[in-house]
Amino acid sequence: MGGSGDGGERPLLLGVRHHGPGSARAVRAALEAARPRAVLIEGPPEADALIPLAGDEEMRPPVALLAHAVDEPGRSAFWPLAEFSPEWIAIRWSLEHGVPARFIDLPATHTLAWDKEEPVAEEEPVAEEEPAAEEEPLPQPVDEAVRVDPLAVLAEAAGYDDPERWWEDVVEHRGTGGDVFAPFTVLEEAMGALREAYGTGGHERDLVREAYMRLQVRAAQREFGDDVAVVCGAWHVPALRRKATVAADRALLKGLPKVKTDMTWVPWTHRRLARASGYGAGIDSPGWYGHLFGVPDRPVERWLTKVAGLLREEDRIVSSAHVIEAVRLAETLAVMRGRPLPGLTETTDAVRAVMCEGSDVPLALVHDRLVVGDVLGEVPESAPAVPLQRDLTRLQRRLRLKPEPLEREVELDLRKETDAERSRLLHRLRLLRVAWGEPAASRGSTGTFRETWRLRWEPELSVRVAEAGVWGTTVLAAATAKAEADAVAAQALAEVTALAERCLLAGLPGALPVVMRVLADRAALDTDVGHLAQALPALVRSLRYGDVRGTDTKALAGVATGLAERVFVGLPPACAALGTEAAEEMRRHVDAVHGAVGLLGEGTAARQGDEGAGQGGTGIRERWHSVLRVLSGRDTVPGVIRGRAVRLLLDDGALAQDEAARLMGLVLSPGTAPGDAAAWIEGFVGGGSGGGMLLVHDERLLGLVDAWLTGVPAEAFTDVLPLLRRTFSAYEAGVRRTLGELVRRGPGARGSAAAVGSGTPGYATDLDTERADAVLPVLRLLLGLDGLADGDTNDLVGVTR
Repeated sequence: MGGSGDGGERPLLLGVRHHGPGSARAVRAALEAARPRAVLIEGPPEADALIPLAGDEEMRPPVALLAHAVDEPGRSAFWPLAEFSPEWIAIRWSLEHGVPARFIDLPATHTLAWDKEEPVAEEEPVAEEEPAAEEEPLPQPVDEAVRVDPLAVLAEAAGYDDPERWWEDVVEHRGTGGDVFAPFTVLEEAMGALREAYGTGGHERDLVREAYMRLQVRAAQREFGDDVAVVCGAWHVPALRRKATVAADRALLKGLPKVKTDMTWVPWTHRRLARASGYGAGIDSPGWYGHLFGVPDRPVERWLTKVAGLLREEDRIVSSAHVIEAVRLAETLAVMRGRPLPGLTETTDAVRAVMCEGSDVPLALVHDRLVVGDVLGEVPESAPAVPLQRDLTRLQRRLRLKPEPLEREVELDLRKETDAERSRLLHRLRLLRVAWGEPAASRGSTGTFRETWRLRWEPELSVRVAEAGVWGTTVLAAATAKAEADAVAAQALAEVTALAERCLLAGLPGALPVVMRVLADRAALDTDVGHLAQALPALVRSLRYGDVRGTDTKALAGVATGLAERVFVGLPPACAALGTEAAEEMRRHVDAVHGAVGLLGEGTAARQGDEGAGQGGTGIRERWHSVLRVLSGRDTVPGVIRGRAVRLLLDDGALAQDEAARLMGLVLSPGTAPGDAAAWIEGFVGGGSGGGMLLVHDERLLGLVDAWLTGVPAEAFTDVLPLLRRTFSAYEAGVRRTLGELVRRGPGARGSAAAVGSGTPGYATDLDTERADAVLPVLRLLLGLDGLADGDTNDLVGVTR
């Protein structure tokens, strides 16, 4: 280790803390003083060819070296580098001075294979732990109980309870005193003592890694002489200084497993550098460290000014006086605590007391946005990438969808071609398991032409893209191939129909023939009515996408109609003799089929015209109504299903109100068991289907329910009450209040059509069309349809849909 500028002991070993700005500055000063002929850096040797890209103008850290197995892209590892990482400084110094730079850590071909299979050599140590906390993470968890954190041990020995605060005091806030090599000398001695006390510290794999690094250092010395500098984790310096024979080092490396790997640069984020993200070599405050490294002077004043700017953006009142007072408080706290300069702890305490008025709520925002931060790096186009990644990058630029680390919402109007293409891209990526965007509920619009997405780009998505590259070289080709494979592998019918829906959303006409063939095969073999009922809604929704997206859905129409017919035939027998839970599940299936039939009928009418609607859309609805009539009249069908069938017929206008009242009267007669009657009522007015408003506006039905409830025997009432409570508690408070007022009036105002027509304000025996038409001008004004004629209700209804 060099103890002075003239070089000292060779090679020059510069032990660092990964992602430490103080180490980064010290490395730069040491390299400037020593001027080595070659720089060796801890990292995977396969990345040597990627080092020149670090000098590209478009390369902006934080970035990471990504290694993944060619045949198994999901097996991957990252080596992140920030602008304040000592390794990044060493790379940049080498490029700026024309000095060769090489990575000397264990090759990624072994690192990725290590957990896949055990080494075959008996003399090689078999270890299950990851490297030390300052090292890059290997893709397997580790038992923290057997690991040693060198910084924590040194901090404890110095009387500190916080390793980060100790590191700031001894490295970040102190100068070298004129000797640029002094910090490395001290760290080497400290790490040597620790390794004597703890051995490998629970990091047995380090023995193999350090053997490889020693061999690489020897090779560099043969090529460049002793004038070589090595930048590595301080934990490894004593091992690299130790004399070991070439034969012993090679014996440790004998028989290591291998996998074929590819490497590239990928963007990284400050948030992913944080220890809270699970990164083994993470730091607590990447944003703070980036600030310390980047500012030329007065770091505390500049930091608190930055905090004030953030709080002002969040509409908090923070003035220049607050900043001045916070600086004074931070400096006072540092003096009281015996620290050379205010650190993150002092500035945080000052911000809490002065700018946040003692509240931790705005302080949490400061920690998230500034202390950690969401800086996203950039990688030049010339960096190696799988073809799928290049196609995705091209699409992102063409569609102006820039990957960003902060979550943001994007509203898409599918009537616009650019937004429709964005939607297709996001849906295709979801099929490929690249979760860049997640659908969200649209605010302010329920139209089918609008989509809302939440977008957030995480560095790990680069691995998902590489993994998806096995399906194709473009997003379209890969998504098509993946959809076809998923269709063949799907077991349940509902999975295939959901996949057909996603193919239409993603605009994958090439995958539809395979998906439709599998769908037809699964539907022909599946005899479970519940499965068919689950599959029908997704399939029918798919038929609707042609309206906005311009997708040809004719291929789905025949399958959907055939599936609906099979449901019609099999539903009545399937509803017989069901238990309570099975009956409730089947009631949900009936609701789903009813909604699907409504869409299927409208879709058929839209495709076939008015004449076709009579034969197709209306015809299928009539057949469905026949099924509902059968369900409503069979005593073997549970009451919850019979009641729901009556309600659905009433809503569609296929059952007169008098007939509905008659059926309710029959089921609520004394001859029906109270439990079955209560289930019938739940099916009729429960399930969030607007039953409360039905009872409010049809007092005949409310009178029947009221009369039945008052006549339930006392011994049966306790069994009926929980079911009724569940039914009526689902109503809105206003509906419950109105029902209570109607019941309070007593039976004199209810119970017959005459009473309803003559004695109850606001009710009539027939629909008052003149009063109903009076709302149309207001609706036209709200919807901006002033040009429509007064009687043009069809257009108005079409627009509101």
